[in-house]
Amino acid sequence: MKKLKRSYRLVDMTQFLLASPHTLIPLTTFSERYQSAKSSISEDLAIIKEVLSMEGLGDLQTLAGATGGVIYIPQRSKQESKVIVDEICLELSQPERILPGGYLYMSDILGNPHVLRELGKTFATAFSHLSNIDYILTVETKGIPLAYATSSYLNVPVIVARRDHNVTEGSAVSINYVAGSSKRIQTMSLARRALQEQSKVIIIDDFMKAGGTVRGMIDLMNEFKAQVVGVGVFVEAREEDGKYPLVEEYTSLARLVEVNTQERRVKVYSGNYFEEGEE
Repeated sequence: MKKLKRSYRLVDMTQFLLASPHTLIPLTTFSERYQSAKSSISEDLAIIKEVLSMEGLGDLQTLAGATGGVIYIPQRSKQESKVIVDEICLELSQPERILPGGYLYMSDILGNPHVLRELGKTFATAFSHLSNIDYILTVETKGIPLAYATSSYLNVPVIVARRDHNVTEGSAVSINYVAGSSKRIQTMSLARRALQEQSKVIIIDDFMKAGGTVRGMIDLMNEFKAQVVGVGVFVEAREEDGKYPLVEEYTSLARLVEVNTQERRVKVYSGNYFEEGEE
């Protein structure tokens, strides 16, 4: 790249960082890219760091030393996320979204790229304190877009558990699990090549009614000797006793409190992520 004016360099450098979250970028990369001294690059990064922080876009961490550099950590305050989630909850509370079995129609929301980016960044912020995440796991099908939205901010690959084994993925590990809402036994499988043993995994799913599917994914990871370090669900719908006997810890962004099919009434509020203290 040819030598740029500082204003141009700041714009390009910011875009470079935003496109490479959770990635260590040596100062030499920028120095060579813009044909500028490291001292000038450091000054530019200080400006970018200040703007990112001021606008609530994240943090720019600096690592000193010969192998050091900068890492962009996408973040959003809980206050800002709650405003966005509250708007989504209002949309989900429309009675025409009621589906049989106490579910809600959410495909349009989870197909909206703007909403997905917002939810993905919120999940990424919620799990930003976790180190060395190797994979994000979800189960087909509706959780897939949300998992990829989250992975784009955490910069880790997505693996998808299948209801039915796909022959094109080679040999697989399959388990039976009890779907918590229907109490039926179902099957979940994952290709043996999908992840390495001892990996650290975050589970992301769109809906949790009783926790059976999430429990199945946790058990599936046990077969790979992988460690589930976080569970994130977009919408939770607790049982009447308010507990999930199958899942101990999880982070939810929204909570389905009531679905009255006869009176066509739905109540959706913000989830437990917003109950764990304000930033």
